[in-house]
Amino acid sequence: MQKAWAPLAIPSLLIVAVIVAACGTAPKSRSRITQWEYRYHDAALGRVTPEQLLHEVGMRRDLIPAGRVGRYKYRPMTPKYITIHSTQNYTGDAYQHALALKRGALRATRRPGGNRIGYLTWHFTVQQNLAIQHLPCREQGEHADFNGPGNNYSIGIEMCEHRGNDIGLTIDKTARLAAYLMYSYGIPLNHVVPHYHWPRISPYISQPHKDCPHFLMDGGRPGRTWQWFLGRVNLHYSRLIPGPVKPLG
Repeated sequence: MQKAWAPLAIPSLLIVAVIVAACGTAPKSRSRITQWEYRYHDAALGRVTPEQLLHEVGMRRDLIPAGRVGRYKYRPMTPKYITIHSTQNYTGDAYQHALALKRGALRATRRPGGNRIGYLTWHFTVQQNLAIQHLPCREQGEHADFNGPGNNYSIGIEMCEHRGNDIGLTIDKTARLAAYLMYSYGIPLNHVVPHYHWPRISPYISQPHKDCPHFLMDGGRPGRTWQWFLGRVNLHYSRLIPGPVKPLG
């Protein structure tokens, strides 16, 4: 009996392994967009109030102290754009970025035609399970194009890339946050832009358009992947039921 059944045991185990692999992870041959979408459950999404959408984002408020480091002076802003970045920091999570911003650890050379305050600052950092707010949305950050419209009129969102963080879930959480900010501040979808959108005009920079957020660019510039991301932003925006918004500054 053992000899008769032994040849069948190996194929059976292989079949089980294939089924488990197919159910557990997306096939490696699929595109990065398909890999990300594999993590989503869009069929289960329903209509939400703005407050419920913000809850899905998992917002935490941990502002840079007013009057200190990157907020040592008040720089008001009327937000007209949302600028999407990626940290390109493979060791720091959202909490660590928040701590660095509060300590003034992210310094930059202050100079005419460059950084205006001597620090890097932005409004939100997102990872797979939450978003942390660093600046009120009605204050300027220093994250895009020095003294151009990207800094003067846009809310900056950084997406984390640290090891162990799920980029696909981070992207979708960022899309939810962008949708909420669009609704809150009356920002149209075509004003949700990548860092690439804002040229950095400076004699110290040879490439004015930064490949950022690099995993949403195609060949270093916006293309099919960026349009797919805007589709996710629009998906979550279309879920909104009109209602009051929680002020984020």
